[in-house]
Amino acid sequence: MQDSFHTIHTDASGLFKDRGSKFYAYARSVATEAEAQDFLAEIKKENKKAGHHCYAYRLGLDDNNFRSNDDGEPSGTAGRPILGQIDSAGLTNVMVIVVRYWGGTKLGTSGLINAYRESTRLALDAAVRIEKIVEDRILLTFDYSLMSEVMNAVKKIDPTIYRQEFTEHGEIEMGIRRSETEKTMLRFKALVLGVSLDEAKAVKDIAGCRVVIG
Repeated sequence: MQDSFHTIHTDASGLFKDRGSKFYAYARSVATEAEAQDFLAEIKKENKKAGHHCYAYRLGLDDNNFRSNDDGEPSGTAGRPILGQIDSAGLTNVMVIVVRYWGGTKLGTSGLINAYRESTRLALDAAVRIEKIVEDRILLTFDYSLMSEVMNAVKKIDPTIYRQEFTEHGEIEMGIRRSETEKTMLRFKALVLGVSLDEAKAVKDIAGCRVVIG
């Protein structure tokens, strides 16, 4: 099960020049299509006089979740080379926008492909790369009679804690690395019930504690 990926930590940029044309590449980590569109709008606003705003992005771990756009350049000369560099770098949740300022000389198909590829490569080479873990989000809702057992168990399994609320009942929203969710939640159940792992396997639900994974 793939539960980690590499992306970039902060924005980065690169500049490639060829026969008077300038290709400014801007790279950013994005997690959704909405974030990608916001980034595109931002770059277009900053580069109103540019002739083209070509881009590509890849999201998540689904190989089919990507998009590329030539923005008026000959088909396949801009968006695909940009996406190719993102993929060659083994990155996802990344968008690269390459802004072209016309230099007066046509570059031809091969020249354009090279320019969009190289400008993207320069931006990604300048970026700080990080690994991110994919977590399952888990919501615990429990009666106060189980407060001590639940809090002790949560401390021992050491998840990422996103939210804790204590009103009519206790609520904890936490994250566990996806590949480890099953065994970690079995350990959690055993700790709350005070039984062995084998005994916990035979128990479907913990009375007074609701667990929602998703």
